Amino acid sequence: MRNHTLITGLLLITSVSLINAQYGRQRRADAMFNSFAYAKAITSYQDMIDNNYNTDYAKRKIADAYTLLRDPENAVKYYADVVQQKDIDPTYYLRYAQALRGIKKYKESRNWLKKYRETAKGKVGNVERMIKNDKFVDEIYQAKQRYEITESPYNSAFSDFGAYTHDSVTYIASTRDDSGLIKRLYGWNLQPFLDIYKTEIDTSGTAILTKISGDVNTKVHEGSMTISADGNTMYFTRTNYLNKKGKDENGISNLKIYRATKVDGKWDNIIELPFNSDDFSTGHPTLSKDGKTLYFASDSKEGFGGSDLYKVSILENGSYSTPENLGDTINTPLNELFPFIHENGTLFFSSDGHQGLGQLDIFATIQDDMGKVVDILNLGLPVNSNKDDFSYYLAPDGINGFISSNRIGGTGDDDIYSFVRIPQITLNGTVTDIVNQEPIANAMVKIMDESNEVFATVQTDKNGYYEYDVDMDTQYNIEASAPKYISQTKTLFTKKPESGYSLTLDFELEPIKKLEVLADIDINKIYFDFDRYNIRRDAGKELDKVVDLMINKYPEMIIAIGSHTDSRGADAYNLRLSQNRALATYRYLTKKGVPKNRIENYQGFGEMELITPCDDGQKCSEEEHELNRRSEFAVVQMEAN
Repeated sequence: MRNHTLITGLLLITSVSLINAQYGRQRRADAMFNSFAYAKAITSYQDMIDNNYNTDYAKRKIADAYTLLRDPENAVKYYADVVQQKDIDPTYYLRYAQALRGIKKYKESRNWLKKYRETAKGKVGNVERMIKNDKFVDEIYQAKQRYEITESPYNSAFSDFGAYTHDSVTYIASTRDDSGLIKRLYGWNLQPFLDIYKTEIDTSGTAILTKISGDVNTKVHEGSMTISADGNTMYFTRTNYLNKKGKDENGISNLKIYRATKVDGKWDNIIELPFNSDDFSTGHPTLSKDGKTLYFASDSKEGFGGSDLYKVSILENGSYSTPENLGDTINTPLNELFPFIHENGTLFFSSDGHQGLGQLDIFATIQDDMGKVVDILNLGLPVNSNKDDFSYYLAPDGINGFISSNRIGGTGDDDIYSFVRIPQITLNGTVTDIVNQEPIANAMVKIMDESNEVFATVQTDKNGYYEYDVDMDTQYNIEASAPKYISQTKTLFTKKPESGYSLTLDFELEPIKKLEVLADIDINKIYFDFDRYNIRRDAGKELDKVVDLMINKYPEMIIAIGSHTDSRGADAYNLRLSQNRALATYRYLTKKGVPKNRIENYQGFGEMELITPCDDGQKCSEEEHELNRRSEFAVVQMEAN
């Protein structure tokens, strides 16, 4: 009995010891994870799985660690089990979808995004954006590529990114070790700490890199920098380590933006910017051309979630305005990082919260005439891949630049790629009256591909001038038309001009002759309901008269159709609506037997030609508005039987 009791006691003690050992292993793994030592943490979490201790938790942490190491291949393997766990947080559906996108499993990614949308509580607006266009990936892969990309000579076996050129000198951030004696490694990825280098290419084409002189580089991370136009001020990112108390509530040293001044060729006088905080990260600075606005990324809790993009004004006395969030057209509940503002005012940035090809994709902002950002554009292949693509830089010439990426096929971890941007050509010209050479204002210029599919419509200004950017080395059919004029179509192949990036194509339109013909020709206008383009019953009766006229009485008569809207609604919307009305009118006549070649043109003109003075803001009756919602007809050619 005594021996049995002794053995039982020993078993209990051994069991408790094993549990304590396993719990200690989890605590060590969590400590490494929370201090960004993800590579080491994975090993400890895997030990937990091998010993069958808290395996569900360990799998979640390993999947998250691989995600933070930007390794979607391994993350997917663990997330596939995690999303099957009972009562799992729906956030893991989103993380799984993101990882699947990183290995080009786009269909599966969309399915898990939808599952996240169905189960998650709160705002999922960014998910709606990512699944809104189910043809996005096909469109990206089929789109014409506008960049030629090659790996730069600045890469090493370590992490190299953030190439930025100022006064013919290129600067990069790198974890390479100049001495060859690596003393300290960063626990996140087991690489040395980042420093800022400047690069030169020698006569043999070899890249020579040296650390920038001065007090910028320290024993921890520095990177993601920008320099003022005069070359005397640098803004850069650094880990907040100098302030011994400068850690957040979790004991983490966040990123901060610092300013350095060039003195005798060295970067000294390091000053921390006042809008930094110990409680969140601020980094990735970029300066506007005039040096008056500084853009940056921050994961402040005041944002939309993750990391957002902000801007501050640099005031004349050297102080800074209050940071301003760039809004939800750009920012999402996930991460927006690495902003770059070009001289032309376009903001480029990386994001994993917008619809993309992989993890971080590079986007550009689209602005209206007032400079307001109204949309964003994914830069597509080959700038973006299924991996992380970031740190976009475009030279002032708008042609050359750099990106950074951890895509497959590079030299090291993160690599720098040089690109040449294939520019578009500005097609421009004037539309004039062939008789008196006067410009035709508000003429419509349709730009079509080889199969006559219209992809752009441009309206001439008061001087008859138009312009639109088109692709190089492409054939287009371009048609100019205007009310009371015979339309004209020309074919153009856009070879690169000998100088510049502009091609001129002018049009001279012939007025439609006012023919004094038989008195029984009476083609009435037809009218449409508000915001509709279907042919009403009363309009059909009038069109039947046109059919009878053209088939039975004047079989050689050729007409043109012009369609219009009232003034209510946006100009662009009304233009599309009038074009649909013109097409509906054309289709009715041709289906009734009118030969297509006897309708010389059918064109919508939006609200440009109002019959009744019911312009925007002016009160009019519904009857007055209806008079503007019409299709009308012009006789282009006619010969009696």
